[in-house]
Amino acid sequence: MRAVSSIQLPPGLFVSAPASGTGKTTVALGLLRALRDDGLSVQPFKSGPDYIDPAFHEAAAGRRSFNLDSWAMDESLFATIAAEASGADIVVAEGSMGLFDGVAGRGASGFGSSAETARRAGWSVLLVIDVGGQAQSSAATALGFKTYDSELPFAGVILNRVASPRHERLARLGMDRVGIPVLGVLPRRGDLQLPERHLGLIQAVEHPDLERAISDYAAFLREHVNLDALHEIASSTSMPSPGNLPNPPAQRIALARDAAFSFAYPHLLEGWRRAGAEVMPFSPLEDEAPDASADLVWLPGGYPELHAGRLATSSRFMDGLRRHAATRPVHGECGGYMVLGETLVDKDGDSHRMAGLLGLATSYEQRKFHLGYRRAVLVAGMPGFGPGCALRGHEFHYSTILEQPDAPLAEVFDADGKVVPETGSVRERVTGTFFHLIAGEA
Repeated sequence: MRAVSSIQLPPGLFVSAPASGTGKTTVALGLLRALRDDGLSVQPFKSGPDYIDPAFHEAAAGRRSFNLDSWAMDESLFATIAAEASGADIVVAEGSMGLFDGVAGRGASGFGSSAETARRAGWSVLLVIDVGGQAQSSAATALGFKTYDSELPFAGVILNRVASPRHERLARLGMDRVGIPVLGVLPRRGDLQLPERHLGLIQAVEHPDLERAISDYAAFLREHVNLDALHEIASSTSMPSPGNLPNPPAQRIALARDAAFSFAYPHLLEGWRRAGAEVMPFSPLEDEAPDASADLVWLPGGYPELHAGRLATSSRFMDGLRRHAATRPVHGECGGYMVLGETLVDKDGDSHRMAGLLGLATSYEQRKFHLGYRRAVLVAGMPGFGPGCALRGHEFHYSTILEQPDAPLAEVFDADGKVVPETGSVRERVTGTFFHLIAGEA
């Protein structure tokens, strides 16, 4: 048998935590910028299906961030995306939720936990622990995380939200007792939190002073974390040689891109461009129509529910969208799907007319939380995929379907194989889904 060639990834640090809300994004952004300021080429990654953090990573590192996902991506695609770090001096990856949080049903190559990402790439895990309300007890938490998976490259902890020198001394005593290195101690600072809204952080493009915020994070990390020690403990492993990123669904793609439509996975857009497709961004919020020469219009997810009134009166955008749909395909994901429908009801209960290319009516006033991985088997074709193709993606929104009279686009299942009622829609050349595409199944 012919041996499978491999590549060695650059050394990396994987920033994770016992749970969400412990400060790992602030730590990751501070590390990205501080290491970049030291003259290093730093490659960022995000573990899991997150649409917002990669843009913050890119702003901090000056290098595009990519998602790695062991549930939605097979081993080949996972390795191909990890190889984006080639040429970098160091990697800083950020986990999602808690380090070992995943789903019950195995996906394309795993259960979707941050630990799987760190273990596969061999990147050293930095566990950010919020020690507010505890001291030595935090060591029991850290010890549990260190020993839960013996194959995990666990490097040590960063203590966050430390109240005083005495608090630090007590927490360090606990870590010393169980032999876990303390790699940084971050004092409690209420002014270093990123603004949030219902889907998590606000978008990077909406931050009122992002450059200053990231610079502050970097200065804070530099003061309280031993960057030289982190550089020394950074580690990696080898992975199979990269293949190709996903192919484009068309040659000329008009892509909606602004504060209302920004949830597009970087690996998809990069794959489209590398395969020779022309991606032509336009802004519906600025009432721009999609390029008339486009073969396909793609509306990503985002926050159209926050801009429904403005979108409804964007006549050039809506008319251009309808003209295109008369002869060529249009696809919308989540927020983009909602805009392709008849109406969108905002949080105040006001109904706004949308494009009317699908019969979908949705309400953000009648909020219902939808979150989780999705596997969809297409009943009808959509751009880039024919009937019968299986797709993997993720759904995250609060909107409720009021009406959906069109034919279903797919049979959709959650990570445990249970049927999901949000099937997507198809009408002539127009398709839409509530899940965000990550990858097609091989």
